[in-house]
Amino acid sequence: MSTGHKRTSGSGRLLTGVGSGQAKTLKESPPNKKARNSKHGESSVNAEISSSSSPVKPETLIDIFCDPENPKKVQFQDVSAAAYKIKTGIFHTPCSKSRLSDQLGMDIYFKKEFLQFTGSFKERGARYALLSLTPEQKKVGVIAASAGNHALALCYHGVDLGIPVTVVMPKIAPLMKVQNCRTYGAEVIIHGKSIFESREFAMKMGKENGKMYINGYDHPHIIAGQGTMGLEILEQVPDLDACIIPVGGGGLLAGTALAIKNLKPDVQVIGVESENCPSFSASLKAGKAVYTESLSTLADGLAVPVVGVNALETAKDFTDKMVVVKEESIALAILRLIEVEKSVIEGAGAVGLAAVIEGLLPELKNKKVVIALCGGNIDTTILGRAIERGLAVDGRLVRFVVTVSDRPGGIAELAKLLSHNGASIKDMFHERAWLKSDVFSVQVKVVAETRDQEHADEIHTVLKANYKQVAWGPRYF
Repeated sequence: MSTGHKRTSGSGRLLTGVGSGQAKTLKESPPNKKARNSKHGESSVNAEISSSSSPVKPETLIDIFCDPENPKKVQFQDVSAAAYKIKTGIFHTPCSKSRLSDQLGMDIYFKKEFLQFTGSFKERGARYALLSLTPEQKKVGVIAASAGNHALALCYHGVDLGIPVTVVMPKIAPLMKVQNCRTYGAEVIIHGKSIFESREFAMKMGKENGKMYINGYDHPHIIAGQGTMGLEILEQVPDLDACIIPVGGGGLLAGTALAIKNLKPDVQVIGVESENCPSFSASLKAGKAVYTESLSTLADGLAVPVVGVNALETAKDFTDKMVVVKEESIALAILRLIEVEKSVIEGAGAVGLAAVIEGLLPELKNKKVVIALCGGNIDTTILGRAIERGLAVDGRLVRFVVTVSDRPGGIAELAKLLSHNGASIKDMFHERAWLKSDVFSVQVKVVAETRDQEHADEIHTVLKANYKQVAWGPRYF
């Protein structure tokens, strides 16, 4: 869109493109107030102030490539162009059959996007967006706001292509990802308590410095680049019946669904979200991008409260089904991928398998299904927690509270009973002061390892047979 483009919305607002930073300045203006061009050819809007000196609303920057009032629908030829341009700079990731196929009752193939150099599919869109810049824009550089994979991809490919990249990351961004961005040679600015504050700062900085702002999930070139994954899937598994795709802002779903449906309309395309931020499902129901409250989730890469308007416009006609998975299913999926597939996958990349494990897609039984493992950048502390939660969901890590005799040998008998039945004690804690039974008793909280859910049930039965007070699970008397 050229500099100086002007469009009046239905509410009388005038949206104005400002400079090469590709941001619009939004102000309230009475209908009878005319726009005045500056000497540089840029448009400006002056809000008319009444005699009562009404306060003027602050400027709001809008990305002209992601305008809610004028969403852009990406076309199949855009994906084809992206595939040609990025083919020498992106790893052609494998799409191999999973060892979990027999266990889950379907022919599962994993598209291993976590094997990209920076650990996620984001490299596809980032490289295409950078390659699509004009020579002048390549000299000036680009700017983006991201707490994770988009920042990594843009930094890496920006340096590789000789294009200056600035990323604004919120204070909550993982230190590992911040350091990696700096290692790649990009300019990293830490600003804002949330990604929204970071994005506002980045867009303002882009406007001031003439840098193009690149939205990580909704810029048309980003969506087209992500769609190249769909083309690869069709090459690798041409007779697939369904493709399961994680959904956050919607860029990967939009691009991949566009590519697959244009070449094989009968393939079922299914999007998966976390129950703690089902923003795309809500937006599909509303028919427009709507705000959805985002809670803490293992799939932090999918926690996008407002999905991309271009992504929604592109994906809505090609998405057959949306499902929402529980947090415990995500933890179990991460564990399964580590143990069976020998792959470390972040929560956002594991939601596709989580949907199958949770039994949300029974119609895919005995079908050939491709699941996108779209990222592997999981923080090590989060990984440890995910593994433990996965073990708990799987019945292999149990917790219970049992009241035993506080006389010599009381706790030893409990330990012996657990050992005799094959359970391994991981942790034990004694409680005496707040016990409501007799003073010669002690409450013991135990965390133990078991073989599986059946073994855990056996331990529960044995405990109830030997002790009067047993609280199974994370409960107290």
